[in-house]
Amino acid sequence: MTTTRQDAWSKDEDILLAEVVLRLIREGGTQLQAFEEVGKLLSRTSAACGFRWNSYVRKQYKSAIELAKSQRKQLKKGFILVEEPIEEVSAQESTAELEEDKDFEEILQYLKSIYDKSLKYEEHHDTDAVKERSAELEAKYSELYNENQKLQKELQTMEEAYKALVELMEKARKMVVFKEEEKQQNA
Repeated sequence: MTTTRQDAWSKDEDILLAEVVLRLIREGGTQLQAFEEVGKLLSRTSAACGFRWNSYVRKQYKSAIELAKSQRKQLKKGFILVEEPIEEVSAQESTAELEEDKDFEEILQYLKSIYDKSLKYEEHHDTDAVKERSAELEAKYSELYNENQKLQKELQTMEEAYKALVELMEKARKMVVFKEEEKQQNA
């Protein structure tokens, strides 16, 4: 049985946790899968990883989470928007870069611009999909409207035929009643 750690979290462990969670968000996985994966790598329980993520790390990566969700949507649609090649950065290098405010702001602005562009693309893409769906629904509406008009005419014709049949039966009944009364008067 493996022993689980209960010591304090280091910055590198927090970064590893964030990288794995963000990767699984992008790939369509769950946070629970990420917690299990990180737990195995760090000899911690998945519950400890989940607690650390929700209580501390997640708050530091709000914009990155939104970006990862956007990328997941793009992957589901079959494409991903990449403006510049993304280089792999070790946990130590990324920590050093994040410590400098200027670099952090540049990265943040870059990520925001990609996020904004993805939203604009989604709006445009969704507009086309909505127009296409709207045209389909209009065609279906027209078809159903015409069928409804046809059925209303058939119903009106049947109602008129029914009324005529009821009138005819009423006349026949009156004739029978009239003939029986004549027979009774003649008898």
